[in-house]
Amino acid sequence: MAIDYSKTLNLPKTEFPMRGNLPTREPEVQKWWEEIDIYKKVQERTSGRPMFILHDGPPYANGDIHIGHALNKILKDFIVRYKSMAGFNAPYVPGWDTHGLPIEQAIINAQGLDRRNIEVNDFRQRCEEYAWSYIDKQRDQFKRLGVRGDWENPYVTLKPEYEARQIKVFGEMAKKGYIYKGLRCVYWSPSSETALADAEIEYKDKRSPSIYVSFMVKDGKGKLDNETGVVIWTTTPWTIPANLAISIHPEFAYSVVKADGKKYMLASGLLEAAAKEIGWEQVEVLQTFTGAELEGVVTKHPFYDRESPLLLGEHVTLDAGTGCVHTAPGHGEDDFNIGAKYGLGVLCPVDHEGKMTSEAPGFEGLFYDDANKPITEKLNEVGALLKLKFITHSYPHDWRTKKPVIYRATEQWFASIDGFRQQMLDEIKKVKWLPHWGETRLANMIADRGDWCISRQRVWGVPIPIFYCKHCNEPIINDTTINHIADLFRKEGSKAWFAKEVKELVPAGLTCPKCGADEFRKETDIMDVWFDSGSSHEAVLAERDDLTRPADLYLEGSDQYRGWFNSSLSTSVAVYGHAPYKSVLSHGFTLDGEGRKMSKSLGNTIVPQEVIDKLGADILRLWVASVDYQADVRISDAILAQIAEVYRKIRNTFRFLLGNLDGFDYAKDQVSYAQLGELDQFILARAAKVVKRVRKAYDEYQFHTVFHTIHNFCTIDLSAFYLDICKDRLYVEAPDSVKRRAAQTVMYQILLDLVKLITPILPHTADEVWRYIPGVSEISVQLTDLPDANEQHLSFGQELESKWEQFLAVRDEVLKAMEEARRNKVFGNSVDAKLALYPEKEEVFAVLQQMDDLADLFIVASVDLHPVGATAPAEAVQLEGITVLVTPADGEKCERCRIVKTDVGINPAHPHICGRCAAVVEETNNN
Repeated sequence: MAIDYSKTLNLPKTEFPMRGNLPTREPEVQKWWEEIDIYKKVQERTSGRPMFILHDGPPYANGDIHIGHALNKILKDFIVRYKSMAGFNAPYVPGWDTHGLPIEQAIINAQGLDRRNIEVNDFRQRCEEYAWSYIDKQRDQFKRLGVRGDWENPYVTLKPEYEARQIKVFGEMAKKGYIYKGLRCVYWSPSSETALADAEIEYKDKRSPSIYVSFMVKDGKGKLDNETGVVIWTTTPWTIPANLAISIHPEFAYSVVKADGKKYMLASGLLEAAAKEIGWEQVEVLQTFTGAELEGVVTKHPFYDRESPLLLGEHVTLDAGTGCVHTAPGHGEDDFNIGAKYGLGVLCPVDHEGKMTSEAPGFEGLFYDDANKPITEKLNEVGALLKLKFITHSYPHDWRTKKPVIYRATEQWFASIDGFRQQMLDEIKKVKWLPHWGETRLANMIADRGDWCISRQRVWGVPIPIFYCKHCNEPIINDTTINHIADLFRKEGSKAWFAKEVKELVPAGLTCPKCGADEFRKETDIMDVWFDSGSSHEAVLAERDDLTRPADLYLEGSDQYRGWFNSSLSTSVAVYGHAPYKSVLSHGFTLDGEGRKMSKSLGNTIVPQEVIDKLGADILRLWVASVDYQADVRISDAILAQIAEVYRKIRNTFRFLLGNLDGFDYAKDQVSYAQLGELDQFILARAAKVVKRVRKAYDEYQFHTVFHTIHNFCTIDLSAFYLDICKDRLYVEAPDSVKRRAAQTVMYQILLDLVKLITPILPHTADEVWRYIPGVSEISVQLTDLPDANEQHLSFGQELESKWEQFLAVRDEVLKAMEEARRNKVFGNSVDAKLALYPEKEEVFAVLQQMDDLADLFIVASVDLHPVGATAPAEAVQLEGITVLVTPADGEKCERCRIVKTDVGINPAHPHICGRCAAVVEETNNN
């Protein structure tokens, strides 16, 4: 009777599924994580270790997460998971930013509300409910990404304890003299009806009228006659009614010219360009003065009975225009400053809705942008308009409403950056910046930053906790009022400010320090939302017992240099004198596969949930690991398909390792290092180097290095080399043979290291693999520490490693010849082939001669190694350093090992198998 030799083979057990089926399996894993409370278990295990605090910058609670959110949260999760497996206690407290205009607008639009005709507390309650609804949605979406954290106890900027701490920050800044109220020119959003900070501005192209206007001289101070027109240029005709002066540079040369029969004055350096723009064909220079000589010359406003003097200003440039700058102190920062210097006063004839007021006679009631045309027509009517055309230029917009903003002089609350600017610049130098240019970027912003406008004319936010004396209008803020309001907010939240009468809010016995009165009114403005989130170092890190301040790391998109990185530094330095973070890491933006910004109109957006539903969260996480995130990153269906293929190869490596470890008891079956073959020791040395490189890459947040190192090791070193070679001894040798146990020992050690190394990146897959590993005691791989590079394995030796490196180079060449022979149908399977090798150099011959079992290493039936100088047959393939002849192997195919051998049937009891297999079968039967 024929023997079924397949039953004597050690074929791999493949219970670990080949297909990940991540969209189905990941929710099951996550449910299990919740059942065992994996976050709590990790924190309990790492309690007492050195702390590592990654402080979460709060996303805004007003919509589903987008791919940028996914990139950010996954990067944070990589770091927190890594640190918790690398000797640290690394809690992760997620947070949300919940106040501000976007939620107000969403409520108004969704519910059809008129903000002015709805009771404030009712409106605030609707905003709060809206914010909580999106916190719940985003929480589920972040958890589905596999992000581990204290999701049941996040920080939220609308929580009473947060608001109370924020009030304390404001109070401390006020006590140090950094908070003041003043009339200043600020960015004003007519679409939002509120002041904006620099961080809330974005620049987009806008089409604007470009006009050249002549202001006729009224008093030339003996320099200019009254027939001369001073030429200004502006792209905001609507500000002409607010003109109070013209600024010129003291050191520039200014020319009086005759053009088209009239006299004009403008900067000599811009004369040629301006003449071309205006259309002057012939220009004659009559006189030249310095700006300083013209100070005090008086011109007339084009259509109002008002003087407009020439003032000296260093802000005047020769970049464009005429060098004579139309100056409206109510509508420009430089204008405001020079107006203050010369005592001009402030004229701002535009209201909070952007409409012209009665201070702009003839144009009152018009929206400022609509006023451009009638004002230009008026200039033309009085003969002052020299040129009108339209240009497209970069212009500031409200980053929430996406509509243009204006400069508008209003009374606002400010934080005086000058009070602690140098301290901030000093602190920036102490922080570790990744990438390094972040230091320069933030330092430049701080160096050039004006005072921080922190008041907003809205209601959904934390109120500015200031009382005003009803009798003398003195603003009152001191330790007593701040502590009283902070305590009240901790108990009832900031809604108390709006729900209670002033007498219920003021501390008992409060009197005005200026006049002694005891009747007050309360401030109606709220704080800038950047003050909200910028106070999180106090409201979260100092508030919670499981966190510490300063944080070890802030990690956000590069737009946060002007946002959260900036505002957090400002409040922390102002109050405590030091930065709230030790390190700052920034990432770029997500682009489509062609490098374009994502937008719904282009139809090129990638929705995280759709990727997860189709491919799984681990694929999205692997994509994050694959990119150089410190620059802008690309993502598309094609890119994700490539990532899915990488995942498949990594998963298949785990599947092979697990399948061949079935029944392996490491404690009982392991082979000592000294008993391992040279090939085994070489791959362990490679694996130790992988561990070392990956640990270093994790430390440096270089996740793409982790990705490429593990991918290359799995596909090149393991699948295409070591594991492929080991199949014969794994399947064919006796179950307990030293050669087979040696391979299993190596595979077991590598498997443990690999699954731990990929855990921060592929947590679902890692925990799935962990369940199948024999002999592990922890219920989750997340409850283990990352491996250190095994020093014994690293001591393999440079000489031996060099030998194997040379062999691998030769092997790559030989495989080329084998692939050509396979295409020519010389053999079907490589074990049906025979190799004849003709090295061209002695060192190549020496390496091959030192190798044991060349046939096993090349996975062929047999190898004939010829000395250097031997003549290769004409049909041999000449390659780099070696010539190779591939022919069908001599002998018959063994029915058990499936290799063509010359000794098949040498054992009469087993006529269809080779001598080795016959011996293994006999030994197995005897045992």
